[in-house]
Amino acid sequence: MILDVRHHVADAPPRLEEPGRGDRVCWVPPAVLRPERTRWQRTWPLLVGVVVTAALIVVSLFVGVYDVGAEGGREMFAITRVPRTVALVLAGASMAMCGLIMQLMTQNRFVEPSTTGTTEWAGLGLLVTMVLMPGAGLVTRMAGAILFAFVGTLVFFLFLRRVRLQSSLIVPIVGIMLGAVVGAASTFLALQTDMLQQVGAWFAGSFTSVVRGRYELLFLVLIVCVAVFVIADRFTVAGLGKDVATNVGLNYDAVILTGVAMVAVATGVVTVVIGALPFLGLVVPNLVSMVRGDNLRTNLPWVVMVGVWIVIVCDLIGRTVIAPFEVPISLILGLVGAIVFLALLLRQAKHG
Repeated sequence: MILDVRHHVADAPPRLEEPGRGDRVCWVPPAVLRPERTRWQRTWPLLVGVVVTAALIVVSLFVGVYDVGAEGGREMFAITRVPRTVALVLAGASMAMCGLIMQLMTQNRFVEPSTTGTTEWAGLGLLVTMVLMPGAGLVTRMAGAILFAFVGTLVFFLFLRRVRLQSSLIVPIVGIMLGAVVGAASTFLALQTDMLQQVGAWFAGSFTSVVRGRYELLFLVLIVCVAVFVIADRFTVAGLGKDVATNVGLNYDAVILTGVAMVAVATGVVTVVIGALPFLGLVVPNLVSMVRGDNLRTNLPWVVMVGVWIVIVCDLIGRTVIAPFEVPISLILGLVGAIVFLALLLRQAKHG
């Protein structure tokens, strides 16, 4: 007798047939026996995610101290609420995507801009630009932050190449130590130039100051997000390691350099306009991968949406917890991110 697995789907009993001449009995994994999901089954969770995102955006537009229904409320709505909500969406999506890119390039789940020193380098670039050119505009400061973030991320990768023991814990420790050194240099420079208050305001990343005319540069990160969608497959192959990527004909160094440039642009722009958003790129990709696996192309929309969800929810908490005052979003993100980071470390230790 031979087990015919071609008709063994769902809970239907397997059909036994007499084997013919030359037939062989073979075992087929259960995953192969499952019927392929229809397009609707693949699409409806994404539609639900889009609806949740839209609902959070609407809530963000109408939550705040100022009554938009009062006199002059429509103008205030256009000046503050709309720019703030757009900034929340763009910053959340871009920083979550930066974390995903860096985790692929380093093959480490604990890596993101705030655990590699990229954010601190962007802050140092912002401070140096303000010291050398006190009257510099937003674009000039952004260029300085992007340049320093790019150089700092390259320095991090150079450090990794010289570290022989690249375990899952050594890599983020190297980045955190590098970030601490750069942060100390920024504080020293700020003390010497009497700009410590500006550095403190930068560390307290907040959307409070986002108004019409000061957030438009954030649309640059939209270009980065689109570029990541276009070359997602190259990042996936690069995430398998240099040897595998080279064997399949991929220019590994060029992909890594492209990824570093994307992370630098997004981090520099968000740093100048918003400030530091710690652990966002760490939390989002790990949550998505734990639920959906590691398929980059199918995970990208979810990484974007979950990043937007977390940023909007944290911002809403910051707006309402001690209203009419606000808690900086970096404080809430730091608390949530630290808890998730520790949970991931414990999970890694438990599973070896």
